Amino acid sequence: MRAVTVATPGGTQVLEVRDVPEPVPGPGQVRIRVAAAAVNPVDVATRAGIMADLGLMPAFGSPGARQAVGLGWDVAGTVDAVGADVRGLAPGDTVIGLNDRLDIPSGAYADAIVLDAAAVSQAPRAVDLVHASTLPLNGTTALQALDALDLAPGDTLLVTGAAGAVGGYAVELAVQRGLRVVATAGAADEALVREFGADHFVPKGEHLGDAVQALVPGGADGALDAAVLGISAQQAVRRGGAYVSVRSDVVPLPLRGIRVSNVLVRADATQLGLLSALVDAGRLTTRVADTLPLADAAKAHERFEEGGLRGRLVLIP
Repeated sequence: MRAVTVATPGGTQVLEVRDVPEPVPGPGQVRIRVAAAAVNPVDVATRAGIMADLGLMPAFGSPGARQAVGLGWDVAGTVDAVGADVRGLAPGDTVIGLNDRLDIPSGAYADAIVLDAAAVSQAPRAVDLVHASTLPLNGTTALQALDALDLAPGDTLLVTGAAGAVGGYAVELAVQRGLRVVATAGAADEALVREFGADHFVPKGEHLGDAVQALVPGGADGALDAAVLGISAQQAVRRGGAYVSVRSDVVPLPLRGIRVSNVLVRADATQLGLLSALVDAGRLTTRVADTLPLADAAKAHERFEEGGLRGRLVLIP
């Protein structure tokens, strides 16, 4: 089968479509015939060597490292084989899954992928598999970030990057938890972010701390920093509040008694099932910027790095 792999860090030219052995599911695992695989920042960072530099995977070419690693965390497709001791999933099921491992021979950018059943759930029925593939990583990250903040209904949450994939889901999920949302994004995205349910909007480029405190005296109870603004977002949080980053290398010091943390996302079938149910109920918005064939993974990464996308690029084997 085909898989997009990286043997050495670099620009988009290092992406290579290779023939690799088709994976076989072991106990507790399922094989998914990939219909769609979303392109995420973690894929670009893996290709560029950033994830290895952060110590999250072996460095390319280091002793014991793989000759090449696969890319792709988000997948939607059809189960075509199951290992022993799998319950609730069977061949023919349309599913979404989250690959939360970096050091693998092939990922979701492939014709097929094997995942633990605990990382797979039924796909939403209200959208096609292309849209469904944008849900696992970003939706799960938003859920787990909100859990880490542990805010109460009626509290105020700042969401940075609110027009992005994680940020958009975070706004919708926060509103469903009864939180009042202050969202920041580009000025042109205000209408979109308000459609997600944000109570207040701060255009990107303003001094975030001052702008939020003008809307919420004392500052927001928490900040979900999807845009990775770091200290700028933390300055908008009240004393004793909470801040969570979606990147491990951008976590400011706990100034003013603010509880700080970051989300290292983990696959969770129960949470994936919840996200699917919310999409089916019309309470969560999936967004696709464009689709490209698997062989154009390099082109997809180039477009991603150009920026300005609203929604995810999706590769189609």
